[in-house]
Amino acid sequence: MAPLKLNSQNLSRILSAARGQIKIPTYQRGGAVKEGIVHIGVGGFHRAHLAVYVDKLMQNHGVKDYAICGVGLQPFDTHMRDALSSQDHLYTVIERSGKGSFANVVGSINSFLFAPDNREAVIAKMAHPDTRIVSLTITESGYYYNENTHELQSEHPDIQFDLNPVNETAPRTTFGFLYAALARRRQQGLKPFTVMSCDNMQKNGSITRHMLESFARLRNPELANWISEQGAFPNAMVDRITPQTSAVDKRTLADNFGIVDAWPVVTEPFMQWVIEDQFSDGRPPFEKVGAQLVKNVHDVEQFEKHKLRLLNGSHSALGYPGQLAGFKYVHEAMENPLYRKFVWQMMQEEVKPLLPDIPGVDIDEYCNTLIERFSNPTIMDQLPRICLNASGKIPQFIMPSIAEAIWVTGPFRRLCFVAAAWFHYINGVDDAGRPFDVDDPMREVLQAKARAGGTDPAELLSIKSLFGDDLRGDQRFLSEIKRAMEDISRDGVMKTLPKYVDCH
Repeated sequence: MAPLKLNSQNLSRILSAARGQIKIPTYQRGGAVKEGIVHIGVGGFHRAHLAVYVDKLMQNHGVKDYAICGVGLQPFDTHMRDALSSQDHLYTVIERSGKGSFANVVGSINSFLFAPDNREAVIAKMAHPDTRIVSLTITESGYYYNENTHELQSEHPDIQFDLNPVNETAPRTTFGFLYAALARRRQQGLKPFTVMSCDNMQKNGSITRHMLESFARLRNPELANWISEQGAFPNAMVDRITPQTSAVDKRTLADNFGIVDAWPVVTEPFMQWVIEDQFSDGRPPFEKVGAQLVKNVHDVEQFEKHKLRLLNGSHSALGYPGQLAGFKYVHEAMENPLYRKFVWQMMQEEVKPLLPDIPGVDIDEYCNTLIERFSNPTIMDQLPRICLNASGKIPQFIMPSIAEAIWVTGPFRRLCFVAAAWFHYINGVDDAGRPFDVDDPMREVLQAKARAGGTDPAELLSIKSLFGDDLRGDQRFLSEIKRAMEDISRDGVMKTLPKYVDCH
């Protein structure tokens, strides 16, 4: 039987003709449900994470008030709009592991609005009484957050445009839309919706609150006070590895499951969401489908620290040295026994001792889970994806562990090796002399500093927005990273790596 185009009409035929393990939504959709969540930024991660949690609530618990209306603000969102609209907003999540592949057709996204076509429709949707939550996956740049001052980038042309009252009904930024919709809800006597960041950022809820309140204060201090007093911005930690979808993934879905999907999502079986239980206008019972609801931001931060330092820190250890060494995929690096041992020892000996104890969490079990996830050969997670925007990652994932190790005089040689590898990676040439793209918003500044410094870290460490005086002023750290930079520059990653395995 020829593969079938994914849409509502074909669902039952897809299920009966399925050539592998597959699930389809059997719950009602369309006008039979309320769209309680408006989500800005419908990409792969959202569709593998929040939308899957909501799909499970609708499928297994009869939840009908929290279907999702997706929103695209950027011109590139036309591709997602067209893909979803062509198949009744259904899409396939393909879970892959060594145990095989499993396909799940997800129906929790009920509709999609493309803001450039009709900005007023987006504002009206957010302001509608049915909308209880506006969730976000807009990447760090979408928050207009100044890392140095921790304030809103109020001088940014897009923010300036949205601050002009003339443009209130045609905003450009997420905050412009949130402001306009909340102003309308206040006029209508409604509660503010919860603004729920699902981006992989520390204190994502607190940052969202501060940015929106700052924006509102520049427009209307009364509305800012109302948002401050009655609004809710839960902090959350999110985790699921979701590589970019490839043409091969689409073909494999058609061949193995008989589904033609314009934009499926490929992901791993593992999924985690720790969220602060702070909502202003109700919420779905997320805890029924595996989300961990915690009391406050401190509890979220404990989980977050484990994830950022162990998962994201280890990703950095695989990404920057791995790309220099010529590896293409995460699992390829993990297949190298020396590299695998390096990552495990970095987690166990240098990162784990610095982490807080969380009741009910076994760190060793978590580390073992990470090694299993990194080693999953079916995900085909490419190192260039891991390496994107390093200037926003290394200061969060690697440097805090180094700074704490300096403070307690703990071991940090492997962490220094990772930082040194990034400093070398910035040049955009691997150990075999092959050039590669360095995709980073600070690329020009970083490369100028890297060229000026050579194998001396001082030039790069002088970038005060990325590195603190605790690093610049510590001789033990400076000598360790300089030695690693010299060795990597002279001998390459794989010849240098043995010096960092079984070392003390």
